[in-house]
Amino acid sequence: MNARPAFSGFGLGLRPDYYSHILETRPPVDWFEIISENYMVEGGKPLYFLDRIREIYPLAMHGVSLSIGSTAALDLGYLSRLKALIDRVNPLWVSDHLCWTGLSAHNSHDLLPLPYNAESVRHVAERVKQVQAFLGRRIALENLSSYVNFSESDMMEWEFVAAVAEEADCWLLLDINNIYVSARNHQFDALTYMNGIPQDRVIQFHVAGHSDYGDYIVDTHDAPVADPVWELYRLAVRRFGKVSAMIERDDNMPEFSELMSELATLRGIAEAEFPRLEAVRSEAAYV
Repeated sequence: MNARPAFSGFGLGLRPDYYSHILETRPPVDWFEIISENYMVEGGKPLYFLDRIREIYPLAMHGVSLSIGSTAALDLGYLSRLKALIDRVNPLWVSDHLCWTGLSAHNSHDLLPLPYNAESVRHVAERVKQVQAFLGRRIALENLSSYVNFSESDMMEWEFVAAVAEEADCWLLLDINNIYVSARNHQFDALTYMNGIPQDRVIQFHVAGHSDYGDYIVDTHDAPVADPVWELYRLAVRRFGKVSAMIERDDNMPEFSELMSELATLRGIAEAEFPRLEAVRSEAAYV
């Protein structure tokens, strides 16, 4: 299996709205993240732009249809197409969501939560092991934003996420906005969530905007990152250290300069914390 990916800096989601701008201006972005399914095709413009941008930038792959939590059999056709894309891109890492998306050939086109209990841990971990064996590499799983709970759950979400990662021996993609959204919706403490996640499993952060409806919020990726999420990201850097991070935006697409401004904020927060982390490590070594 592949070793833990190195810190790769700060990235953006690669979206079609910006293909030409990126190729023409080559903005100072350390890497881009692609939605894997958009390029699991035989040809056409998506692959044309993918190949041209890959010549310039490292890419990470992020999927939405693995359905790792489903009770349906793993889709070997999907995995074969995913593996072919991995061979084409040679990505920094490969990720998907800790969820299920469908059953019996029906795709909900949504990221659905799981019951948080030992049975689900065993079920998901076994499927992750099968996927990793098929792909010949570890994958990263992303925590969801959630809006409902199962009565069958007897673990907290962070306990479930940590248990799956340990039992499956996979990486984690920690979505900071999703933690904030779920903490507000379910009335738990976001810091307790982060402190329950094993530090050595987290290889990437997502940071995104959401829609706030007062008594609940929705992970919409259609707005600038909110101040409380920036602060939670700062605390995540303190806990997890140098972790590659990116801005996600999927709707109400702004001028590219707005994304670059958010990327600068992301980088600035992390780089302000890095010397503090080194000081803490030096002090610990001295003691």
